[in-house]
Amino acid sequence: MLLQPGEVTVEQLRTVWRSAQPVSLPSSADHAMRASARAIARIVAKGNAVYGVNTGFGKLAQTRIANHELETLQRNLVLSHAAGVGDALPDHVVRLILVMKAASLARGFSGVRPQVVHALLALHNANIMPVIPAKGSVGASGDLAPLAHMTLALMGEGNVRVAGVVQPAAQALATAGIEAIRLGAKEGLALINGTQVSTALALHGLFMAERLIEAAMVIGAMSVDAARGSDTPFDARIHALRNQPGQIACAAVMRALLKDSRIRESHLLHDDRVQDPYSLRCQPQVMGACRDLLLHASRTLLREANAVTDNPLVFADTNEVLSGGNFHAEPVALAADTLALVIAETGALSERRIALLIDSALSGLPPFLVHNAGLNSGFMIAHVTAASLASENKSLAHPASVDSLPTSANQEDHVSMATFAARRLTDMISHSATILGIEWLAAAQGIDLHAPLTTAPALAPALSALRQSVPFYTDDRYFAADIEAAVGLVVNGQATEACADILSKLWTEP
Repeated sequence: MLLQPGEVTVEQLRTVWRSAQPVSLPSSADHAMRASARAIARIVAKGNAVYGVNTGFGKLAQTRIANHELETLQRNLVLSHAAGVGDALPDHVVRLILVMKAASLARGFSGVRPQVVHALLALHNANIMPVIPAKGSVGASGDLAPLAHMTLALMGEGNVRVAGVVQPAAQALATAGIEAIRLGAKEGLALINGTQVSTALALHGLFMAERLIEAAMVIGAMSVDAARGSDTPFDARIHALRNQPGQIACAAVMRALLKDSRIRESHLLHDDRVQDPYSLRCQPQVMGACRDLLLHASRTLLREANAVTDNPLVFADTNEVLSGGNFHAEPVALAADTLALVIAETGALSERRIALLIDSALSGLPPFLVHNAGLNSGFMIAHVTAASLASENKSLAHPASVDSLPTSANQEDHVSMATFAARRLTDMISHSATILGIEWLAAAQGIDLHAPLTTAPALAPALSALRQSVPFYTDDRYFAADIEAAVGLVVNGQATEACADILSKLWTEP
C-alpha cells in the first residue's frame, strides 16, 4: 500500500488497523526529507541556538548544547522520556502509530533524514511492534513517553513484539536485517513529539464505533420486530421535516431492514397500541445524531493523521525553524470525547430496548422472554449486566479534555489529556458491544417466540447468524457463554455482514 504524505485516506488507515501488510512511501518523499535534514545541518554548522536542535528541552530550553554532544542529546532525550507504564498497546494500534509517524515525518518539515522514516516502515513491514506502554502521556508536547518507547526500537533498545512474542529490540532488528538508527540533530525530538499515539487510539475508537452503530441499527430493528413495534415512526416524510442528515439516513435503514415483516403485518391487524416507547420509535433521532458526530470525529482524525505535529518545524525553503504548538492534541481530545458520547448513547439506548423486551406489559412477550417464568429466570440478570455496563459508560463518558494538569515545571501549563480520552474508548466499546450482544440475544428470542410468524427478510440473516452459535432459550442454562458468543459476533462485525448494502446508506449523505 502506497502512502502519499499529507493525503493518507481513512480507508488506508482502516486497512492498517485491520491487518498487517506492506506499506511504502513514494520516492518523491525523500526529496522533501533530505531538504529538511540539510536545513538542520546548516543550522548546526552555523552554530546558532535553535530549540530542539542544539538546546535542552522544555524548561531546559535555555541550556546550550555543544555540537559534539548533539547525538548524545537526542539519545538521552529518548531514554529519559521512555517513562511509560501500564499494559502494552496492541498491535493494531502500534501499526497505526508507526504508519502515521512515518507519513508525518515524510512531509519534510521535521528535519529527519529519509533513512529514519524508512526504518519506521521497515519495523512495520517486518511486523516488529515496539512495546509501547499505554499510560504516561497528557497529550501535549506530543505523546512523549509512548513515542519514546517507539523510538527505542529504532535505536535497537527496549523491547518489541514479534508475532505476539516479546523480545529485545536489538535481537529482532538483527533477525530482520534492519540496522539500528543513530539519531542525528533534532531527530529524537521529531520522533517523540507528535499526536500519533492519541490519534491511533482515537482511530481505533472510531472504527469500532462505526461497527457498533451498524450493529445497533440491525439489532435495534430486530427489537422493533420482536416487540411488534410500528414502522410508522420511520416514514421518510417525518424525518425530511427535521432535515438532520443522520436521522434521515437512519430512518431509511430502519425502513429497509423492517420491510415485509410478517410479525409487523400481524401488529397491523391485532394490536391497538398507538405509540411505541422512545427506545423503539426514536432510534433515527438518537442514532442519527450519533452518526453525524461520528462523521465529524472522522474528519478531525483524518486531518490529524495527515498533519505535521512535532516541534519545532523546519521550513527548508526559507531556512527557518519555527517553534509552535502543533503537538497539542486538543483536536484529538475533543474528537475522542465526542466518540465517547456516541459509544455511551449507543449502549444506553440498547439497554433500554432490552428492558422493554423483558417487560411483558410493554412487549407482549412472556416475562423475561422465557416460558414457565418463575421456575425460569430467563433474561432477568442478563439485563442487569447490561444496565451495569451502561452505567459504567456514563462515568467514562465524562469529557477528559476538560481536565488539564500542568507539567514540566509549568512550562506546559495546559494539556489536552487526549491519550486518556482516546484510550478509555476501548473499555467503553467493550461495554456497549456487550450490551448490544445481550440485546441481540433478547431480540432473537422475542422474534422466535412469535413463530410461525417470521421477521423481515433483511433481518433473517442476522437471526440465523446468531442461531448458528446460540440456540433458542428454552429453559435456564449457563448464560455467560451465550453472551460471550453474541458479543464476539458483534465485535467482529458478523452481526451486520448480510446487511452491508442496506447499512451503506448510513454513511452516504442523504
